[in-house]
Amino acid sequence: MSLAIGQVAPDFTTRNQHGETIRLEQLRGRPVVLIFYPWAFSGICTGELRVLRDSQEAFRRVGARLLAISCDAMFTLRAFADAEGLDFDLLTDHWPHGGIAERYEVFDDQAGCSLRGTFVIDAEGTVCWTVVNGIGEPREIADLVAGLGA
Repeated sequence: MSLAIGQVAPDFTTRNQHGETIRLEQLRGRPVVLIFYPWAFSGICTGELRVLRDSQEAFRRVGARLLAISCDAMFTLRAFADAEGLDFDLLTDHWPHGGIAERYEVFDDQAGCSLRGTFVIDAEGTVCWTVVNGIGEPREIADLVAGLGA
């Protein structure tokens, strides 16, 4: 079971693919789309993040900040972003391994990675839309865009 609509999104501090510190609480005042994905460079994840890359105008229209997070190391995320032309933040949940995914209740202990959790967090920091897919179940990015009202 993952976080429910209406719950306050757990705060976290981590680094993006450039080594910059990102803290969720500092992003209040605008919506945040938080995408958990299992592994950089894997087939489904690469496809999903390409679609997100190509859908960024929809996020901009509603003023949402897009954050994608996996248990990969920061340097892996940098290589992934560079290889795929991903110009949004890829966040590391590498150490403590899966700690952020655990707080969002989307960490798979057996696989050692997150499920495909999708969370829209409003400007006040409350979860207002969420869907969780299994590791091998691609998410529908069009549903996410519709959930944003973009």
